[in-house]
Amino acid sequence: MQVSWWVELVVRPDDLDAFEALTCEMVAAARAEQGVLAYQRFISHDRLTVYVHERYEHSGAAVAHLVKFAATFGERYGRLIERKRFLVFGNPSDDLRGATYHRPFGPFPYWG
Repeated sequence: MQVSWWVELVVRPDDLDAFEALTCEMVAAARAEQGVLAYQRFISHDRLTVYVHERYEHSGAAVAHLVKFAATFGERYGRLIERKRFLVFGNPSDDLRGATYHRPFGPFPYWG
């Protein structure tokens, strides 16, 4: 089953340009990964909050992404943002701990 997440970030003052440059690198890296179905960023009107939407074929692809992400970008990323919320949707494996989980509602044959 696919796994996705929605993350709400606050970019530290005066770091939006650096965060945008880092995001450019992250998008290029994610594009080359297996199992990444969606990798998107949105910014609030006041340009203080960034919303992250990512979707993966399955938990294994999501975990592989997080491991690669942490090793490659984690330190720089952590200096630029404060994570406010991390919501995971689907049926994630135990390896995706530390988030708020939202399982599918009902036995319906969802699509998309």
